[in-house]
Order: sequence, then C-alpha cells, then structure tokens
Amino acid sequence: MSGKMPDFSNVQSGSSSTAEKVYVVVAGDSLSKIAKREYGDAGAWKAIFEANKDQIKNPDLIHPGQKLKIPPKK
Repeated sequence: MSGKMPDFSNVQSGSSSTAEKVYVVVAGDSLSKIAKREYGDAGAWKAIFEANKDQIKNPDLIHPGQKLKIPPKK
C-alpha cells in the first residue's frame, strides 16, 4: 500500500450515504415545524425528538440556539 488512500477504518458501517444534518433552532420553531421543513411532514417530529433525547426532555420545549440532529428520512 502506498499510504495515499484515505483511511476509512473509523467510519461506522450501516450508515446510509445521507449524512445526519444539524439544525440550529430559531425563535418560533417547534419540532413539528422543523420536521415539516426538513421532511415535508410535520408528523415526523418524533424522529427528531428520538435523535435528540439527550438534550430534549420535553418535545414542546426547544430553545433558540439549540443544535438538533436531523436523522435521514426513512
């Protein structure tokens, strides 16, 4: 090996080619508004909530400046 090939040994397998996005909450946002904007489906807010349970305890209480992970649409 020449050593010029990129090292992908730390890439987790099983992930799709769609990378997880990060969304910064702005005033007036709600999980359903973000889901509507990102997925075209306000009802998909639960996927965003599940992906961010480490920082969202109540799905009705998100704050401007929060950085939320937006999982790829299933």
